[in-house]
Amino acid sequence: MNEFVWHDHCEDDLILPANGNEYVLKAQNLSMNLMQQSVKADGSLSFLVIGDWGRKGQYNQSDVAFQMGEIGEKLNIDLVISTGDNFYEDGLTGVNDPAFHGSFTNIYKAPSLQKTWYNVLGNHDYRGDVEAQLSPVLREKDERWFCLKSYVLDAEIVEFFFIDTTPFVDDYFTNPKEHTYDWKGVLPREKYLNDLLKDLDLALSRSTAKWKMVIGHHTIKSAGHHGIIIELADQLVPILKEHNVDFYINGHDHCLERIGSIDSNLEFLTSGGGSKAWRGDLKGWNPTELKFYYDGQGFVSVELNQKEAEFVYYDVFGHVLHKFSVSKDSCVARQ
Repeated sequence: MNEFVWHDHCEDDLILPANGNEYVLKAQNLSMNLMQQSVKADGSLSFLVIGDWGRKGQYNQSDVAFQMGEIGEKLNIDLVISTGDNFYEDGLTGVNDPAFHGSFTNIYKAPSLQKTWYNVLGNHDYRGDVEAQLSPVLREKDERWFCLKSYVLDAEIVEFFFIDTTPFVDDYFTNPKEHTYDWKGVLPREKYLNDLLKDLDLALSRSTAKWKMVIGHHTIKSAGHHGIIIELADQLVPILKEHNVDFYINGHDHCLERIGSIDSNLEFLTSGGGSKAWRGDLKGWNPTELKFYYDGQGFVSVELNQKEAEFVYYDVFGHVLHKFSVSKDSCVARQ
């Protein structure tokens, strides 16, 4: 499995080798860690996407995990992506919080799931000790675990851009209600967000990967409970479109979903059905854009090669709910 190290910002605009399979992208006092992931011998890649899961096996989390193990074995997956809200209700209390084993290690036990899990943070994770989830100590406890606030994963035919979306949402700062958020490393907020957007813009501009996928916790387009997160729609979407990103993949809404774009090839995919679901919580959406919506638990599988990406949505029983493929050469999606 890949190892990571921590890097300080520097003023140079270049890519420097770091340690093992990792490089760090440094530019204009900004930095974004760049990990490398090996692919199969034929150059293809397969993985699962799960979000909003950490409930110590409750709310069908264990059942979803079982089906992930089955599909993971069938596809011989290379990695797992988590779209955040990794530990409910309030993240981890520290690196020794038993919830880490109770909601992660002891749940996703299938042999096929013993691959690196690339995680982003969700809003519930920010209600606990954020540094705990970022700490190398967790990786010592379970070597599958990998989490940074924002980073790039280079898997040859695809680059994944993991983005810390929670600090974008105004309500968490202006109307936190009874919740307390761990903003260490985020304040001053304006600088943090500006730096993050510049990092993303630079990383995307340098990408030569066949496929580009951006991973964040929060919805940008959704027919579910949270709908449009306007801060992300305003600040993030223009960058995604400018650099021809293929997919934005998120959690946050506890459902499975696929929404297209009228004015670009960018698609918005939700995989937030890792445990507790919100049955019947569906808002209206333009039927021209809304391709699929399911208000229950489940996950998504992805198979990629140079020419095609295939996505399959599964429910808690492992039944196929929806699948589609996109041809890279023609940029045509097929049901």
